[in-house]
Amino acid sequence: MLKSIWTCVVSVAAILFATTSVTTTVAARDAAYDPWPGIQEDVFENRQLIEDTQNILLDAPYRAEDAAIVPLTMTISKDIAGSVKDLWLIIDKNPAPVAAQFSFGPAAGSGERTIITRVRIDEYSHVRAVVETNDGKLYMAAKYVKAAGGCSAPALKDMDAALTGIGKMRVKILQSDISKTKMLMGQVMIKHPQYSGMQMNQLTGLYIPAKFITEMEIKRGKDVVMTVTGGISLSEDPNIRFTYAPGSEDHSLEIVAKDTDGRIMNGRAIPKGS
Repeated sequence: MLKSIWTCVVSVAAILFATTSVTTTVAARDAAYDPWPGIQEDVFENRQLIEDTQNILLDAPYRAEDAAIVPLTMTISKDIAGSVKDLWLIIDKNPAPVAAQFSFGPAAGSGERTIITRVRIDEYSHVRAVVETNDGKLYMAAKYVKAAGGCSAPALKDMDAALTGIGKMRVKILQSDISKTKMLMGQVMIKHPQYSGMQMNQLTGLYIPAKFITEMEIKRGKDVVMTVTGGISLSEDPNIRFTYAPGSEDHSLEIVAKDTDGRIMNGRAIPKGS
């Protein structure tokens, strides 16, 4: 009897050891997996990327407090800003790595450009800011961020609260004194759940269908500052701050956004004193 019990204990220990070993091996494999070469091939057709941390600054926390709301700041120096036509924000290990693409128009100006936003990060990953200049060259800055579970984290509000007032937009001109910076700063905030398709309804136990903002056009008067192509990685209730150039007369901001349901959202801001 004692021998049988001991045999049983040894067998269970062996199973536990094997399971732990497999789990450790899988975790190590996942940690070692590098999706960047595939992303570079798919998004940039394997074109050469030049690391440039002088002209492209990416500010990101090394360890995020909340993986569903990770603050990022991307800055393009005035030395190259005038020649930059696109900026990609990429999170290597997110299910959809391209978090957003910012395509600049004439109203983006030639001064230092800054974009500040919040993203979801699904697991420990490199975050990259990649810019393309008019001559077709690609430059990149990257940071490693420790965060996990951001894409599947429950929404900040229950579904009824999240969908109430969906699409409501607030637009602000935060910096209208151009005497020192020669650039303005605007902000757009949109009430939107940004469902990733990976979140679970806590009441039904079913996955919530993806619902997110797909595109946004930001104009200064009639001139385009930039267009934004978004995805599931932008955080709930998207919040984007950005610099733009003043116009000769009209500094106002006009913003139109669209989501996966075809919903059209509009917002406008006029400088104080106008």
